[in-house]
Amino acid sequence: MNISVKATNISLTTPLKEYIDEKIGGLEHLLARVDTSTVKAVVEVGRDSKHHQKGDVYRAEVNIELPDGMLRAEHSDWDVRIAIDSVRDKLRREIEKYLDRHGKDHRGESRAEQS
Repeated sequence: MNISVKATNISLTTPLKEYIDEKIGGLEHLLARVDTSTVKAVVEVGRDSKHHQKGDVYRAEVNIELPDGMLRAEHSDWDVRIAIDSVRDKLRREIEKYLDRHGKDHRGESRAEQS
C-alpha cells in the first residue's frame, strides 16, 4: 500500500510520519485479497485553524483508494495521535464492511472457499 502524507498548518516531523506509517500501514494485512500495489492511502493531518488553542484542534483524514471503490474516515481531537488512532479504528470497520460486501472474510478468503 502506498501511503502519501500531507500536513496542513503543522510541521510533519519524522516521528509523526513514522507513527502514521505504522498505524495506517498496519491496515494492509486486512486487505490480503486485494492487490496492495494498486491500493493508495492519502493521509492528511493538521490543525483546523491557526488561532484555536483549545478543544478539537487537530484533524486526521484518510482516503484509501481501492481498485473498485474508496474508503474514507476523518476525526478531530485535541491530540493528533488520538485523531490518527480514531481514524485507523474507523477504517478498520470500513475495511471489514468492504470485505463483507465483496464476499471476502478478513483473511481474504471468499465465502465459497471456506465451504
